[in-house]
Amino acid sequence: MSFLTPDLLTRFDVPGPRYTSYPTADRFVEAFTQADLHQALDLRLHGLGPKNRPLSIYVHIPFCESLCYYCACNKIITKHHEKAEPYLRHLAKEVALYTTSMGLGQAVSQLHLGGGTPTFLSNDELRELMLMLKQSFNFVAGGEYSVEVDPRTVNESRLAFLFDLGFNRLSFGVQDFDPEVQKAVHRIQPAEQVFDLVASARKIGFESVNVDLIYGLPRQTPESFDRTLKQVTALRPDRIALYAYAHLPERFKPQRRILVAELPRPADKVAMLSRSMDALMNAGYVYVGMDHFALPEDTLAVAKRQGRLHRNFQGYSTQPDCDLIGLGVSAIGRMGGTYSQNAKTMDEYVDMLDNGHLPIVKGLSLSRDDLIRRACIMSIMCQGHIQFDAFNEAWLIDTPKYFQAEFVQLESLQAQGLVELTKSGLQVTPLGWFFVRGVAMVFDKYLQADRSRTRFSKII
Repeated sequence: MSFLTPDLLTRFDVPGPRYTSYPTADRFVEAFTQADLHQALDLRLHGLGPKNRPLSIYVHIPFCESLCYYCACNKIITKHHEKAEPYLRHLAKEVALYTTSMGLGQAVSQLHLGGGTPTFLSNDELRELMLMLKQSFNFVAGGEYSVEVDPRTVNESRLAFLFDLGFNRLSFGVQDFDPEVQKAVHRIQPAEQVFDLVASARKIGFESVNVDLIYGLPRQTPESFDRTLKQVTALRPDRIALYAYAHLPERFKPQRRILVAELPRPADKVAMLSRSMDALMNAGYVYVGMDHFALPEDTLAVAKRQGRLHRNFQGYSTQPDCDLIGLGVSAIGRMGGTYSQNAKTMDEYVDMLDNGHLPIVKGLSLSRDDLIRRACIMSIMCQGHIQFDAFNEAWLIDTPKYFQAEFVQLESLQAQGLVELTKSGLQVTPLGWFFVRGVAMVFDKYLQADRSRTRFSKII
């Protein structure tokens, strides 16, 4: 992988969206209300689009027992586990409002419990949550049902319990195995603990195990992260998510506890990424895209080979493009040509539900141009190409003419070997796949008009 040099990585180390949606969530407006969402729900049921297509569900569990200093998630730090019970009651109220509009038994092919720490909930509470969801929706065979797991909150019997509830995928938050880094970010978890849990997950029968890593954390060096990578490749999870730490203490209060002097130098951070890609791909992992790696036989790698990748707010997925219901504080949903986001504070979330309202505080109804650009960006992010004939037919446009200004910008990327432009389409090259966010950014109308991008993480 010598072609992926630190110089090339540095050149493209600029802020940009992750494109889990387009337009991105920072474009949502308060003028979007629950009435707009109800209209989208009604169109799903009675409109001209496909009927009975499966849903995706995301449930946000905001509670954590301790604070991880790098965290940028919406969370509530507490050791008072009794706070979970009223939250579950309000999740049930939220689901009831959806099923009132949509009816019971809507098919679901994807479920993700995120947070926070979903395993903050007790076994009884997790059972209650899953029973409520299964009574409200029809979880289809062959779906992806995943839960984020803090290794410090589970043992083998708890993993077996999660499997019995219907989860078939686990994601362990590891970040780094180095003890000094763990101290610096206030998250102590011995490597042996994670190894034991992954072994247990395999014995129990989970279809896929993911491990999250973060590079750029305080006290990390390229050499120390090499040691973590060696342990991770020995652990051999089915999937690995490798994220860059974005230090934004002005936006995320917990990060103010991180000492800036302990953060790695930019050159060291780039070296970590370069060496990580070498290590993971030399260990047999497929670079799926963005921050995702998978073993060749994992369904995510298979989907990439077959051109069946999709992308949603949880990242890459093998499931067909789904409408998404976001449940819980701050959760984001997608319904047809709309996005919606729930209240970010518990008080506002609870108050709106207690008054019989879906807790929507902002969102967006997409214009035709938004929908065209979303299809274009997602095709680039997931399949790595745009075929003009198919895109013209799908959207009744002349693609090169519609994106005339964008294709002028792409000439620079073509000169750098990242894309190939022909009369039949746009193709991201193998080298360009490592910088696919940069290619997609060319088609982002909002980003092109707004050069203040510091609110985004770096694209590498």
